[in-house]
Amino acid sequence: MSPELQRNNPLHGLKTETLLTELVEHYGWKILFAATRFKCFDINPTIKGSLKFLQKTEWARLKLESFYLYRFKRMPKPNEAEFHLAPRERGFEHGIVPLSPMKLTIESIELSQAKSASAFKERQNEQRRSNHARQNASKHPMRDNKAPRAAKEPKDEPKYDPSNPWNV
Repeated sequence: MSPELQRNNPLHGLKTETLLTELVEHYGWKILFAATRFKCFDINPTIKGSLKFLQKTEWARLKLESFYLYRFKRMPKPNEAEFHLAPRERGFEHGIVPLSPMKLTIESIELSQAKSASAFKERQNEQRRSNHARQNASKHPMRDNKAPRAAKEPKDEPKYDPSNPWNV
């Protein structure tokens, strides 16, 4: 990461304690719990106890840092090249400045999480469908996969009559 980009990262040089204190002062424990689902934000929350959890649990710290960057500071989401990097390793172009924090409610967070879950489920279903189509294509290499086969229509069969189910 170039030093120029790192200087424009709001997390650069920021201690986890300072980050957490800013979030708690602005949003409060209930909003933080709704957004992250960390039990340390729900059951008897304290800065000291939450810091202990965040220092031991890297994935939780990364999730909170992402929340800080993209909801509290409202920085642009990472591009494809930076998506795999941790939030502290990402940088932003010169001139991009943090915006005012997002206004969040428990309801808005739950709606956002429901939309994300729905989109995730749809992506999984689409991936399953494409994998299934690939498997079927490999099982039947001689089959023409370009056009579906037309269904054969029965010839000379009488129409179904509900009053005469056995066609007698």
